[in-house]
Formats: sequence, C-alpha cells, structure tokens
Amino acid sequence: MRKLTTSEAGNRLLLIRHQTLYMYGAGASHVALLLKLVPCNHDGQKIVRWSVEVNDEPVQHWNRNGYGDAEALWVQYGHMDMAKIVATGLVETQDQAGVITGLPGHVDPAVFLRETPLTKANGDVRALVTLPSQEGDLARLHALSDAVHEAVAYSTGATSAVSTAAEALAQGSGVCQDHAHIFISAARSAGMPARYVTGYLLANDDNEALHETHGWAEAFVSGLGWVGFDPSNGVCVTPNYVRLAIGTDAHDAAPVRGSVKTAGEIFIDADVRIAQASEDDIEQAKQQQQ
Repeated sequence: MRKLTTSEAGNRLLLIRHQTLYMYGAGASHVALLLKLVPCNHDGQKIVRWSVEVNDEPVQHWNRNGYGDAEALWVQYGHMDMAKIVATGLVETQDQAGVITGLPGHVDPAVFLRETPLTKANGDVRALVTLPSQEGDLARLHALSDAVHEAVAYSTGATSAVSTAAEALAQGSGVCQDHAHIFISAARSAGMPARYVTGYLLANDDNEALHETHGWAEAFVSGLGWVGFDPSNGVCVTPNYVRLAIGTDAHDAAPVRGSVKTAGEIFIDADVRIAQASEDDIEQAKQQQQ
C-alpha cells in the first residue's frame, strides 16, 4: 500500500467495497473458496452494515474460527468460468490510540510466538530489536516499527507473496506484507507475541487511493493487550484502519483462499474502494441504529 501523508485521529464512518475476480481460462469445476471477509465488532470498530456475495448470491453461513474471525466456505461443483466475490459495507471506527480491545474470542497470545516460513527470523531480523527488555515491551515495539520503516523502502513489485521477512529486509525494499512480516518476525524473536492483520486503509492523500487490502501487525503488550502497528507508515493504527482478519502471517490471514480443478490459467483481479461516508450515508446509518 502507499504511505499515509498524515495520521489523523477521531471517529470515521467508512464505506468499503472489496471485489475479487477469479477468471478461469479453460473453465473450472470443484471450486472451493475459504472466505474471511466480515470484519468483527470491537471497542474501536462497529459494523453498521455488511454483506458478502459470490456470483451475486449472498453468503449467509459464517462461523467463528479459532482466532475469533468470521469464516465461510463457498463450494461450487459444476462448471464455471468466473468467481466474483464482492464484500460491501459501512463501518464506524473510533480512536483507541492503537489499542485493540473487546475482540470476540480469547486466543492465548503465546499462539502468536510460533514461527512460520514467511516469518522465520535470522540475525539481521533479530538485530532490529534495539532496546533492552527493561525499557518495556511497548517502547521496544515502537522502536522496532520505526526501525522496519527506515530499513525497508516501500516499492511496489519488489517482492512476491512468497518472499520471506529475511529476504525483504536483505533487499531493503518491499510492500506492506513485507514490513509486517519483518516486524512480526523480530518481535517474536524477542519473545513478544505478534500477528498479521489484513484489512482496509483510508489514505489521507486526496490525490491517491488504495485499491488493495492493506496489511499490518498487532503485538501483545502485557498489562495493555494487543496494539496495532503499521510499519509501512510508521504509525499505530488509527480510525482510518478497518480490521478484517488475523493470522500468523499473510497467508494465514488472507481474506480469500481457494482450491480449484482446472486445466488452464487462473487470472485474479482484486479491487478495494474505501471512502468516508456521505451525509446521506450517515443519516441512513442513524436510522438503522434507531
């Protein structure tokens, strides 16, 4: 994602449309899609309305996974040429100074000390944690976020979905996934639980718009709880962020994953639109809440 120009506080009412197209060049059968496309309510985020459709049919059966995120499995056995997944909604966000509380489910933070292939630490990654433990985990995490921000320049196309934290750090360039993976890898190496977050970001620059999901990290601070850090932008999360799903890494937190039987190529196109709600949207939301 592109960088924020400023960091804003205050409440937001955000309109979101997230479309993903899977196009099967030779047709496909036995398509199975694992969807994590419904944001959850927590103290800094309230879902006013939300819907998910696949090929214009509503997805209605959602269950909470082990992380507390809503999850659905969509399966189609017949022939199809395309799967169009559209999530739309209105979300109210509130400034919580980056602290994430009131989440559904209770996951032991130690779960997010587990290393994955994408977040395997090496000496260079571990060296990013510069403050000693007596400085406190919150200070160490802020310093780590700044270090990642300085060490890895944002560069579209510099890495791929399978690039590891160590590879992106050695290269010195990457995207939001890489920044988050490096932060998570370094934090875990220092004994601080950290996890990947997929979601949406409202950019502050009126001349640019983000058309993809965004990725950042949450780290656990004893006595405070989970705190959201976005090393790509060098900030803790603000009301411009809408939290969608979590995982041990980007693959684990992906909003859409699937399997398919096809003899041809698969073309994927994703597009995200996010904007502050209009006066009409705000009035409609008030009426729904009454």
